[in-house]
Amino acid sequence: MSERIFADYPVSDEIKRALALLKYETPTEVQREVIPIALNHQDLVVKSQTGSGKTASFGIPLCHLVEWEEKKPQVLILTPTRELAVQVKEDITNIGRFKRIKAAAVYGKEPFAKQKEELKQKTHVVVGTPGRVLDHIDRGTLVVDEIKYLIIDEADEMLNRGFIDEVEEIINELPSNRVTMVFSATLPKDVEHLCHEYMMDPVHVEIESTGVTADSIEHFLLEGKEEEKLALLKDVLVVENPDSCLIFCRTKEHVDTVYSELDTAGYPCEKLHGGLEQEDRFAVMEGFKMGNFRYLVATDVAARGIDVDHVTLVINYDVPVEKESYVHRTGRTGRAGNEGKAITFSTPFEGKLIHTIEKYIGFEIPAMEAPSHLEVSSGKAAFDEKLSRSRVVRNNKTARINQHIMKLHFNGGKKKKIRAVDFVGTIAKIPGVTADDIGIITIQDNMSYVDILNGKGSIVLQAMENATIKGKKLRVSKAIK
Repeated sequence: MSERIFADYPVSDEIKRALALLKYETPTEVQREVIPIALNHQDLVVKSQTGSGKTASFGIPLCHLVEWEEKKPQVLILTPTRELAVQVKEDITNIGRFKRIKAAAVYGKEPFAKQKEELKQKTHVVVGTPGRVLDHIDRGTLVVDEIKYLIIDEADEMLNRGFIDEVEEIINELPSNRVTMVFSATLPKDVEHLCHEYMMDPVHVEIESTGVTADSIEHFLLEGKEEEKLALLKDVLVVENPDSCLIFCRTKEHVDTVYSELDTAGYPCEKLHGGLEQEDRFAVMEGFKMGNFRYLVATDVAARGIDVDHVTLVINYDVPVEKESYVHRTGRTGRAGNEGKAITFSTPFEGKLIHTIEKYIGFEIPAMEAPSHLEVSSGKAAFDEKLSRSRVVRNNKTARINQHIMKLHFNGGKKKKIRAVDFVGTIAKIPGVTADDIGIITIQDNMSYVDILNGKGSIVLQAMENATIKGKKLRVSKAIK
C-alpha cells in the first residue's frame, strides 16, 4: 500500500515532526513511489520532471536511515549546479532538523579551506558538484569509506554539462556495497549506461506527467515589438499585481537593463546573473525567499536553484533559446499545491522559437492581449498599495522550521579540548531543558555553535552566561547567522 499521508510512513518521530512543520501532508506521486523503495535499501532509477517533489522523496528516507552517531559522511548527493547543491542541503537540513542531521554543501567558487573545516566536523550528508567533490576526495578532506547512499540528482543535466567522467571517477572511489539512486527528467543513453554499469538490479520508477509542464500553471503569450517590452512589462505587473514575481531574461545585459528600469521606478527588486559573485547570488536568492523584495530579474542561472513556495507569476521577458529552459523557468511557479501564471513576451521574429517550445510542451500557448490603458489605471491603486507594504512570505519552509530555534555562539572549541558531549552535559542540566532541546552542534578550533530547539534559546542563553563548560568559562552570545 502506498501511504496517503506522510504520518503513515515508518520514519522516526523527529522526522515526522519536521515534516508537519514543513507542511508536508500529502505525498506527491514521486514521493509515494520512491520513499518505500528507498527505505528498503534498493537501487533506484527515477524519471520525474522538475518541481515534482523529488528532493523530499530521497531526503526523507535518507534522513531516517543515517546513523546519527557515525562521524564520517554516510550520504553523498551529486548535483549539476552550485545553486541546486545549496537548495538540496537546505532541504535535507530542514527534514533532518530534529534528528540533528548535519549536511554540508561543497562546490566551486567558494574557498576550499572553508569547506575543508566544515568537513572536519561530524557530517552525515555531503551535497556537491562533481568537480569540487572529486577535489575533496583527492585531497583526503572528504572521507568516503562510510558512504552507504549515493544520489545522482538531475543526471541528464550532469551529462549536458559534461560532468559524466567526473561522476564515474567519484563512483569508483565509493564503497561497492552502497545504495545508488539516480534522478533524471529524461534518460539519455549515457545516463542509462551509468545505471547499468554501477547499479544492482535498480527499480525503475517513471512518473508519467500529464505534460512536460505542471497542470497548476496557466501559460500565456504576449506579442509585441522589442522596443515596447519595458513599457509592456510595467503595465503587466500593475494589472497582474503579483505577490512574488520572477522575470527571466536571456542575457545579463538585459537583466541589468530591466532591473535598473524597475529599481528607478521604485519597485522592490533585485537581480541575479552569472556575472555576480557567488556570495552575492546566494544572498539575493536568500533575500527573495525571505520576502525582502517582490521582483527578481534573472538569467537562467535561477531557473534551477529557486524553491520558493509562493512565486505567483513568471515572466519570460525574453523567449528562452532552449525549449527545456521554458519548462525550468515556468516551473518556478505553481509549486507546492499553489496556482501560478507564466507570461512570455514574444517579438515578431521569435515565432520559430515559440513553435519549438509548443511542440516540446505539447500544447499551443494561448495569446493574450496587452493590458489596456483602462485596465492599467484601474489596477494602479491596488498595485501601489501592495508595493508600499512588505511582501508576506507565507510558506518559507526554512523560516517555519527555524522559528523556534536559536543558534548560540561560544568563544571556545577544539583548542580548549571541548567536545559536543560537554555542551550536551552542561545544557541538559539547565532546569526546564533536556537533551531533546539541543540541535546541531558545530565545534571549530576557537569557537562553537549550538542550536537550541523548541523556543528554549533564551533560557539556555541566560543560564550559560554564568555556567562553565568542562570547567572553562566561555563567552556566549546569540549567533548572527
